[in-house]
This record gives sequence, structure tokens and C-alpha cells, in this order.
Amino acid sequence: MLDTDLNDAIARKGELEAEKFDAIFGAGNLTAARAALDDCNAEIALIEKTIEDADERRIGAPLDEPPAEAVAATPAPGDEVRTNAEALGERWRTIHWLIEQLRQELFAADALSRAIIANGMFDADGAAGVRVNLTTIRRTAMAGPRAAAPSRLSRPAIQADRLLLSFLSPGGVLDRRPSIGAPVDGIKSKFIPAGERG
Repeated sequence: MLDTDLNDAIARKGELEAEKFDAIFGAGNLTAARAALDDCNAEIALIEKTIEDADERRIGAPLDEPPAEAVAATPAPGDEVRTNAEALGERWRTIHWLIEQLRQELFAADALSRAIIANGMFDADGAAGVRVNLTTIRRTAMAGPRAAAPSRLSRPAIQADRLLLSFLSPGGVLDRRPSIGAPVDGIKSKFIPAGERG
């Protein structure tokens, strides 16, 4: 239920961010839009804190005292497998939650991008000289250190990792511009990266 509430609040945050952006350009009440967005952020923070506290209580909860004969007995061979299976399930649930958060942020970013494009006639709106480069904004925001992949990964994990990195890389799924030196219409560029020059 908390996860559902959190996803709903994140979706509402995206809508409120779009409303705030519109209000900046005169299409709405900016003060009311900011107040609503602040309330939504506070709600998201409260839900996230509640989820975090619940997770800590679950992890720290004492286990039932086992019978004396069970303590003396040798652990069953399947115990480690069951433990790893439960941990794996938790990992996949976390991945699911993170992907849903990523989707909500993507929807909100797309709404803001469309709002900027829709308000492209800045001169007519009295904001002459305002120019925004959406590609530069995204590339700058997504630049930064990246986690190194483990030396051993399964083939599906490698493919998934490449897909995730394509969201961050120039010329990836979110970038209509090819990366420097990438082939264009099947024609390979004559550009040679610095690391490959003789």
C-alpha cells in the first residue's frame, strides 16, 4: 500500500512540476503551484521515511527462539538456498520500485520538455533572448561518475546494464544526436578518438 501511495504521489509531483513550469510563463498561479508542489514533496518524503522505518523494523525484528534440538542439529542443506532466494526476491522488488520511480521521473521530464517546446515563441511571451538547449540540459544533468560493473555478469545482466547506460550516453535512446565519431546513415566518421590516435 505504501508503494502504491508513493507511486501515486510521484506521478502527482510530475503533474505539479508541469503546472509550476506553465505558471512561470503566466499560465496559472505560481504561488499556488509552488505550495502544492512543496506539499507533494513533503508527502513523498514522509512516505519514503515510513517505508524506510518499516524495512528497518523488519530487518531488526528478533526471530523466534528455536527449539534446543534444532540448535544442536546440523543446518539443512536447503537453508542457504532459501535465504538466498528470499534475498533475491527483495532485490527484484527493489529493482521494480526503482524502475517505476525512473518511469515517473521520465514522464515528468518529458512533460517539461514538451512545455518548453510548446512555449518556443519566447519573443511573443515577452521573454526575448531566452534560449534553452534541451540536449545540453540532459547531457549535463546525466554526466558524472558511473558504477563499475562486476567482472562476472550473466548475459541478461550485461544486456540490461547496456540498456540502462544507453539512457545516459550521448547517442543513446534519449539522445537524437549521435555520439562523436559514431556512423551516420551507415557512413563511418573520419574522427579518431584521442585514446586511439597514434
